[in-house]
Parts: sequence; structure tokens; C-alpha cells
Amino acid sequence: MAEIDSAQSQETVSQETQNKPMTTSFSIWPPTQRTRDAVINRLIESLSTPSILSKRYGTLPQDEASETARLIEEEAFAAAGSTATDADDGIEILQVYSKEISKRMLDTVKSRSAPAAASEGESKPSELPADASEPSSASGLTGEVSSVETEP
Repeated sequence: MAEIDSAQSQETVSQETQNKPMTTSFSIWPPTQRTRDAVINRLIESLSTPSILSKRYGTLPQDEASETARLIEEEAFAAAGSTATDADDGIEILQVYSKEISKRMLDTVKSRSAPAAASEGESKPSELPADASEPSSASGLTGEVSSVETEP
């Protein structure tokens, strides 16, 4: 009789386990330190190696890229963390984090290339653009588009 009760109780537990949906919970925010380190390493690579970004803004030396990448990631993490609420599932915060990283990386390379472009412009005054405060016709540009036909 004890064996029957034991078998029935095991069967009941087994049925209850099967009837309950498995709920696995995971959180994507905050990211693990391993993930944050991977982001930093990718930033270092983006800032210090040839890429589409570097063609336009130049590359940073490895040590400067490393320091800059850590700063960018820390600032983005803090900015995203400040927007976090208990109701968030983490996806929105992760999007903020990603956008902050991209924005800060672009701001960094743009600000770094601006002084370099200004110093190059000082050495080559003939290549400086016309003053934006001047009317376009004063600089020889009228804004009109003309077409030129050539005869065969």
C-alpha cells in the first residue's frame, strides 16, 4: 500500500511539473563585466584601426584609443543606467547604452579631427572655404545650375 501511495505522489508531482510552464528569467541589463570589456575592445579596434570611420576622421594611437574607449563606455553605461526603471525589461536601456556609445564615439573622433583640420587649413590658406557669412554671389557662386551641351 505504501508503494502505491508513493507511486501516486510521484505521478502527481510529475504531472504538476509538466503542467506548469517553465519560466526562465534572465536580465540583459546591466551587462556583465565580460560584455562591457568586449564593448571596450571593439571600441579600441574601431578607433585605432583602418575603417570607414578612420578614412574620414583618422585613427587614434592604441594607448589613446584604449583610454578613450574606456571613457566612452563608462559614460554610456552611466547615462543608460540613469534612464533605467523597474518597469524596463532591459531592452530599452540596452538601446540607450548602444546609442550613447555610438554618439560619444562619433563626437570624440569629430572633435579630434576638427583641430587637425584647422591646423591643416592654416598652412594652406588657398584651400580655406569662403566665409559662410558672405553671400554666395560674392564668392563667385550664384547657386544657379547650368548645363553645357557639347557638339559631336
